[in-house]
Amino acid sequence: MTQRYEPRTRLSRAIHHFEEGAIALILGLMTAITFINVLLRYLFNDSLIWGLEVTLILFAWLVLLGMSYAVKVTAHLGVDAIVNMLRPGPRKALSLFAAALCILYAVLLLKGAWDYWAPFAGLDQTSGRWFPTGFEATRDRAFYQTDQIPIAHWLAVWLGNLVNQGDAYDKLPRFLPYLILPIGVALLLIRCIQAAIGVARGTRTALIVSHEAEDQIADVAHMNKDR
Repeated sequence: MTQRYEPRTRLSRAIHHFEEGAIALILGLMTAITFINVLLRYLFNDSLIWGLEVTLILFAWLVLLGMSYAVKVTAHLGVDAIVNMLRPGPRKALSLFAAALCILYAVLLLKGAWDYWAPFAGLDQTSGRWFPTGFEATRDRAFYQTDQIPIAHWLAVWLGNLVNQGDAYDKLPRFLPYLILPIGVALLLIRCIQAAIGVARGTRTALIVSHEAEDQIADVAHMNKDR
């Protein structure tokens, strides 16, 4: 059975609450926008024209924030039937090997995330096929905008001066919703490194949870005990 995650320092508690709050806020906004659109469509034959696009962006933010959060709280599902047949030493070695693969994957994914997002922010992509070896000149895509999402005039002007060579935006620029790509993957890399350190120190037994039902029962028992 996996350990229940408990933040131990004031900073870790603040980060943990911020992550949970951000995920809850995104879920709430997705629900509210979808509900309002349904009401408008069936009661007034109208809709928020930007509602679907915002919901899709929020869903992407939810996934990319949630994947690193799930690593932290050991919520990713997996199968460890064979691993559990091994003695503690080999089991720990395999867990560290799995953590190393996850870190490598996150590093490769981070390069791809940056290279995809950077042109939309008027920045250069990295050179190198697998790992970054520097930066290379990249065609500027900062003028790309979302299809329907409106933006305040003052913000459109400020962002245009900052990113788009002085041209104000008509809609929300794409580099803002796409910003979650490098941020989400960077958080995933950090969480994978923290998980590997936890396995090495013996404070964590695995990267995954394979006994979800038992863990849920243990969580309920833990909450009832606290009451």
